[in-house]
Amino acid sequence: MGDAAARVRALVAAHLPGYEVESLTRLGAGLDNVAYEVNGDLIVRFGTGANADREARLLTAVGNFSPLPVPVPRFTDAGCLAYPKLRGVPLLYAAGVDGVPVAAALGGFLAALHAAPVDRMAKLVETDDLPVDEWRREARETYSAVSANIPAAYRRRVESFLETPPPEDPHTLAFSHNDLGIEHVLVEPLTGTVTGVIDWSDAAIVDPAYDFGLIHRDLGPAALDAALAAYGGAPAGLRERAVFYARCSLFEDMAYGLETSRERYVTKSLVALEWLFA
Repeated sequence: MGDAAARVRALVAAHLPGYEVESLTRLGAGLDNVAYEVNGDLIVRFGTGANADREARLLTAVGNFSPLPVPVPRFTDAGCLAYPKLRGVPLLYAAGVDGVPVAAALGGFLAALHAAPVDRMAKLVETDDLPVDEWRREARETYSAVSANIPAAYRRRVESFLETPPPEDPHTLAFSHNDLGIEHVLVEPLTGTVTGVIDWSDAAIVDPAYDFGLIHRDLGPAALDAALAAYGGAPAGLRERAVFYARCSLFEDMAYGLETSRERYVTKSLVALEWLFA
């Protein structure tokens, strides 16, 4: 971590004069970024493709209407984004937390995001409108790569799904987080209270059903019901597409876990087979 640590220290010194770096921990790398924790209270993240300045503007905008805490930028610099650490731990690591109340909080959160003016948010994010038939094609390819890890009892149901015509494409797009898996939802481990939503590098103008699909994939059908109730109900076709995205994204999540040796992603994918392909 030598060169990276030196870079973090130099950036903090340049942008936060008087802030002494006493501890520095590499938190890990995702598909789009690598993050470091400074002194237990500051996150310094380097993107591999995301525009840090644009994400900082996005986070500032989202912070004005989100009912849940989001990172508040402290500084940006050549692909680096720094912000105070939000309290809580990712739900992925919070064993025993009831996902249904969490999903209800996320439903209200998505209602606020999806109500944001699309023309205004489109100045800060890209549009991600991959047709559902392309989703199915990519799911087939990813399933082929991970099928050996799918228990035999589920394979016929999975393969039947992958040959079934997908739902209709959405008629309306909305601004959304676009990666609302439980690794990006922070909770207080003792109470289950949602304390924040992190990693906005994939935020986009997108099918509003997609993030509901990730809630369904990671937390189950009762959680999806709770999220939609808090949202104000499911517009026509939204629930069907949410289930579709949940099934397709399961293979992507499993492949990521296998490729990076992140066992929790593999385990949660295997558990989700029980409700996604029952």
